[in-house]
Amino acid sequence: MTKHALFTPFTAGKLELANRIVMAPLTRNRARAEDDTPYDIHVEYYTQRAGAGLIITEATQITPEGKGYAWTPGIHSQAQVEGWKRVTDSVHAAGGTIVMQLWHVGRVSHTSLQEDGKAPVAPSAIAAGVQTFDGSGMVDTSVPRVLEIDEIPRLLEEFRHAAENAKAAGFDGVELHAANGYLLDQFMKDGPNKRDDAYGGSYENRSKLTFEVLDTILGVWEPGRVGIRISPFSGANGATDSDPAKLAEHVIGSLAGYGLAYLHMIEGQTGGPRAWPNETNLDDLKKTFGGAWMGNNGYDRDLAIRNVDEGHADLIAFGVPYIANPDLAQRLKIDAPLNKADPSTFYGGGVEGYTDYPFLSEDETRKVG
Repeated sequence: MTKHALFTPFTAGKLELANRIVMAPLTRNRARAEDDTPYDIHVEYYTQRAGAGLIITEATQITPEGKGYAWTPGIHSQAQVEGWKRVTDSVHAAGGTIVMQLWHVGRVSHTSLQEDGKAPVAPSAIAAGVQTFDGSGMVDTSVPRVLEIDEIPRLLEEFRHAAENAKAAGFDGVELHAANGYLLDQFMKDGPNKRDDAYGGSYENRSKLTFEVLDTILGVWEPGRVGIRISPFSGANGATDSDPAKLAEHVIGSLAGYGLAYLHMIEGQTGGPRAWPNETNLDDLKKTFGGAWMGNNGYDRDLAIRNVDEGHADLIAFGVPYIANPDLAQRLKIDAPLNKADPSTFYGGGVEGYTDYPFLSEDETRKVG
């Protein structure tokens, strides 16, 4: 049997991974409502999936202002740090590697989710035109207010504090969420960003905040333990750009000298078609970056194997398959059947659809393997 690279160990920066299969960040809306802390079921959920080469946590808000959906966890309080420490201790005991995704939603929020009912912040006062979950149902996101230049030092300090908290919680590293139409992606794209100051206009100006945040995080973590997620081609949450190909070239070219653990790329539309501009060659972008490239979007076993074997990606992130298959890495390795995910239990609730999906039995493993 051919030994495919997908199932072999890999070093991403300072992260030593048992295989190249990544559990993608997956919002599940199961944090404690009153303080956005993880429950014990989070410990079990992530530990069940410790067979992944790398686990990236669900997106985790760096500050109350960064919250955009009910029942999502944070990393800005001591109680949250303690809750996540139970997760990392258990994952490490099971032999896993886990990083935290740091998140600020920007305009993808609702006043009911913000402290004192304030408007969420964004590069410009333009509504996202999408909906979010406020704890009772789906509601239109609120019209945001402009994040003023004199607020940016405060925002950077909040990212720094969150990065420090992630380290205190025992994570192996962090991933900066600069994708999918959230705050940093909003700044980078000229659809939601109509500013005429130092953070608007040119590609350099629009990506300025992302790199300021990245520099701030690198004051806490060494580069080899920091990843970044971007989605230059995606219009998720209403964040579009007039020339995504040039945006991708600029951002990835600027990331090249950082020595990061990996670049997590949404290849195409988030959760949609794997399509990007005709003038874009992902292999060229991967070469420009120069570090570990994590592919994400619509991967199945065959595509993952092929893209890693052929050098198009170094790591492959799986989303929905990891919801339904806690032992996904093992199932993929032996080409075992996959459990089917139940979308009705993706968001909110308790153990149902969260920690109750079955593992392969020993008999099933022997039969397939």
